[in-house]
Amino acid sequence: MDLTFDTLPNGLTVVTDPMPHIETATVGVWVEAGARHETAATNGVSHLLEHMAFKGTTTRSARQIAEEIEAAGGYLNAYTSREQTCFYARVLKNDVPLGVDILSDILINPTFDGEELAREKKVVLQEIGQSADTPDDIIYDHLQDCAFPEQALGRPILGTETTVNGLGRAHLRRHLKTHYVGPAMTLIASGNVQRDEILALAQAKFEAIEKAPAKAPPKARYKGGEHRRTQKLEQAHVTFGVEGPAVNDEDAFTAQVFATAFGGGMSSRLFQEVREKRGLAYSVSAFCHSFAETGFFGVYAGTGAKECAELAPVVIGELEAMASGATEEEAARARAQGKAALFMGLEGPSNRAEHIANQLSAYGRVMPASEIAAKIDAVDAAALRRFAARLLKTRRPSLAALGPVKALESYARFAARFG
Repeated sequence: MDLTFDTLPNGLTVVTDPMPHIETATVGVWVEAGARHETAATNGVSHLLEHMAFKGTTTRSARQIAEEIEAAGGYLNAYTSREQTCFYARVLKNDVPLGVDILSDILINPTFDGEELAREKKVVLQEIGQSADTPDDIIYDHLQDCAFPEQALGRPILGTETTVNGLGRAHLRRHLKTHYVGPAMTLIASGNVQRDEILALAQAKFEAIEKAPAKAPPKARYKGGEHRRTQKLEQAHVTFGVEGPAVNDEDAFTAQVFATAFGGGMSSRLFQEVREKRGLAYSVSAFCHSFAETGFFGVYAGTGAKECAELAPVVIGELEAMASGATEEEAARARAQGKAALFMGLEGPSNRAEHIANQLSAYGRVMPASEIAAKIDAVDAAALRRFAARLLKTRRPSLAALGPVKALESYARFAARFG
């Protein structure tokens, strides 16, 4: 990656990532503001603002925004995470100026029209309802809340029906003014782009962005706990979690390799033991999320009402087996999977732009792919065993379960397997 970095006088960072051999480009703006930057009363405002940015500006109606980008064959979208909000356009190389112009317009000149807001809040409430009706989706929100209760990091990205109904234009404008400032924003252009053109576009279109200090989110602290709800479903959806490494923890890369070896593919321990050998679940996986000051390692399984009883002992048993007997063979497979995912992901402009944004947010720089690969290669079987032992030392795990979960062991018994 032949990246160039520029900083505008207002603090906005501009990153150009040329890929001259392709015919398209992705241009996007990443803002260091997400669900964890909200208060309990304004939970969901980041996501609502993401929606409302497309609902009209002082120069374009919502329909004009959609028609202009699609008339050029382009694609415009956005997403909100717990730590960032992103707005991006995928376009042909000659339409990069159009993409940048629309992005600047929706971020600098949104009107937050009252009628549009009322309609879009209904749409968001439907999205919340859809998520609630999708147990293998909502279960992760419950697990996050168990891990970080009564904290911004534990609240749902979409907000709740109560908080979304309570949000108005003033909340959107305050969030925009507080968080959409130069030092908290990065414009990334990846694909068939040139530095001089991107920098000139950024200077012309984003000059109005205010230079003000980026507001840091409240510190998060892992606590752990339980959310269990019995309801009539075909499957029981069960998640387990413990505190994991922060982004700058020496075990951050070990955690990713471990998650792959433990539950990241058909050759993983969990897939082989839980699904192939015992038939306890159709779907089982492990994951790790790292944040600035803490992290979270978890396991998900979709299982049956009767199989719930066996699930926790088997999962923890496999974690103990990893602590005592992780092999170099499975470490090598996980390393290969990690490096393949890295390099395959860097072949497309959209993935490259997101990779750059995530790296800057986490480390304040973009690690060369060779450096990341070297960190992955450094994770051997001994590191996997040590990391498994670290996870088992947790004093208060997290457990979230929905569906026919009466047979699932009690939280007290589950927690006794750790520490």
